[in-house]
Amino acid sequence: METTGVHVFDYLKYISETTDQKTILRNLMETYGNDVWNYAFSICRNRDTADDITQDTFLKVYRNLTTFRGDAAVKTWLLTITRNTAYDYLRKAFWRKVTLVGFIQSGGTSQSAENEAVEQLYASDIWKKVLTLSPKYREILILHAHYHLTTKEMAAVLGISEGTVKSRLHHARLKALSLKERETLEHEPS
Repeated sequence: METTGVHVFDYLKYISETTDQKTILRNLMETYGNDVWNYAFSICRNRDTADDITQDTFLKVYRNLTTFRGDAAVKTWLLTITRNTAYDYLRKAFWRKVTLVGFIQSGGTSQSAENEAVEQLYASDIWKKVLTLSPKYREILILHAHYHLTTKEMAAVLGISEGTVKSRLHHARLKALSLKERETLEHEPS
């Protein structure tokens, strides 16, 4: 949608006048559904919770579709809603209890085919390192490297200044490099 050169707001306004909102939502889900789910998973690191967050995100989008002002790209808008929804989930005590129970129950069993498939998505060494970083560094690297957002777009998604984005990105890269170097040193023969 955004690569056509047509201003996104004008496009959504035109579509909403000529098409029902369910069709718009379906198009958004088809276009950005994987991005929303992957971002939710990168924040909560739980498949089921990522599913719930994705569903809630698109429900919020559906309810607020007519309020989109076009101040940001549609992808930025969706990722911002995803982030806010994910952090709402993380703040709930219920989420912590469910995650802990799921962790304890799955401790001694082998992984399901679904879990193995999810892990294969993150098979790359560097992404494994990124997922071990603290949320503020993990998020900034994912938005930059995976979603290719600009500094301005990352600032909008995270609700921080562009200078803070640059600083976090710099520190996140250093931390990821440090983890990689540490692993290399640990695997060298003595």
